[in-house]
Amino acid sequence: MRAIETLTTVEIPEGVEGMLDDRIITIKGEKGELTRDFSHAPIKIQLEGKTVTVQASWPRKKEAALVGTVCSHIQNMIKGVTNGFTYKLKIVFSHFPITVKIKEKTLTIENFTGERNPRTAKIMGDTKVIVKGDDVIVQGINLEDVSQTAANIQNATRIRRKDPRVFLDGIYVYEKHEGIQE
Repeated sequence: MRAIETLTTVEIPEGVEGMLDDRIITIKGEKGELTRDFSHAPIKIQLEGKTVTVQASWPRKKEAALVGTVCSHIQNMIKGVTNGFTYKLKIVFSHFPITVKIKEKTLTIENFTGERNPRTAKIMGDTKVIVKGDDVIVQGINLEDVSQTAANIQNATRIRRKDPRVFLDGIYVYEKHEGIQE
């Protein structure tokens, strides 16, 4: 039996401004501004004062699940413009020292397991990447861009056709937290 409607609300805190234009939501805060288009989703979004209401009428399973997903995206946007997100990655090597350099919107990994050709990882959106010693710090206000950049960096150093228990070289995510720290 299907539910009549699925409804979830998200409260916008003080110091954060929300705008809605046809299912395109914009959240502004002290760290910046994020815009997201939900026009593909078969749901209804309303903004009344400081409350965002997401609902689906006579939803199927996927539409009901989509209501929660959209609310989570909006909450992540609010967290991003108030605090931001930081992912920390560790450079690990046993024999060949890895060199990491940032060139525009790509991160170049040189001398990985003694390879002559450098490996590259794409930096997504307005994400800021800092290399400090054997740490790589990925920061930004958009959670999806920050996490995808960290995943691109980790995936660029994935070892293929060797035993991963023996060859542990790579760049690995070891800490994720809310807030941009210097």
